[in-house]
Amino acid sequence: MTAESNVFQGRSTATAEEQQKAAAHEFDALVDALRSAGVSVVVEDDTTDPHTPDSIFPNNWVSFHGDGRVVLYPMEAPNRRTERRTDIIDRLVNDHGFQVVDVIDLSAHETSGRHLEGTGSMVLDRSNRIAYACLSSRTQLDPLGDFAQRMDYDVVSFDAVDRNGVPIYHTNVLMNVGEAVAVICDEAIARDEQRAAVLARLRDTGHDIVHLSYDQLDAFAGNMLELRNTDGDRVLAMSTQAWESLDASQRATLQANARILSSPIDTIESSAGGSVRCMLAEVHLPHS
Repeated sequence: MTAESNVFQGRSTATAEEQQKAAAHEFDALVDALRSAGVSVVVEDDTTDPHTPDSIFPNNWVSFHGDGRVVLYPMEAPNRRTERRTDIIDRLVNDHGFQVVDVIDLSAHETSGRHLEGTGSMVLDRSNRIAYACLSSRTQLDPLGDFAQRMDYDVVSFDAVDRNGVPIYHTNVLMNVGEAVAVICDEAIARDEQRAAVLARLRDTGHDIVHLSYDQLDAFAGNMLELRNTDGDRVLAMSTQAWESLDASQRATLQANARILSSPIDTIESSAGGSVRCMLAEVHLPHS
């Protein structure tokens, strides 16, 4: 189960029914907020059979790329593997006018017990073709190298732990890389030389860096995502908890770069252990 490697999960004390109802409301409110900011949103309904309780986080099983390629990923938890759905890819093409030229399926790594959970495991600097990845049971070197070779990405891998020394399960919990600004809890990077290498790579690619504390990491401030709306303007999406954890200087840097969109998803964060970025599988596919 996913809770074994995700210490953020299972914090809610509400009943399962209460959590489900609140999470559905939070999901709908986030969709409305994104659309109000001019961001195009495609919503896909979950399946009742098979039951996929973590499908609210689609970025773990799929990523969409500007050259028309789609990548499917090997998932650690067996109950999450049924989230991989080719019917969703088909609808992006047939109903929404996107172009898919190839589907790269990395899921065979599961048979060897190796995992790479999409843009949860990797934070992609798409402009510079760099994949940042903190290694864990969900993010392993063999599938990471497979992705890098097939997609022509450089890999910057490192070890990262929370304040209690527990490995951080997904890279997108501790960092986000936008076009001009990167947000990172660099004190979570376990080794000094790795921390220096990550920060140097971010600076070398021209990024301003916003440094997060462990308290801000725990508030999901690392789990934000920079988007573009239909006017081509940057929109930085995050949870209300994440935004409220930032100080005035951090907020000013982010506001100078993009329009801030924050939405309250307290139930999703406390029960499912992920935040706004996890809920968004951004579609970079070209239009037909």
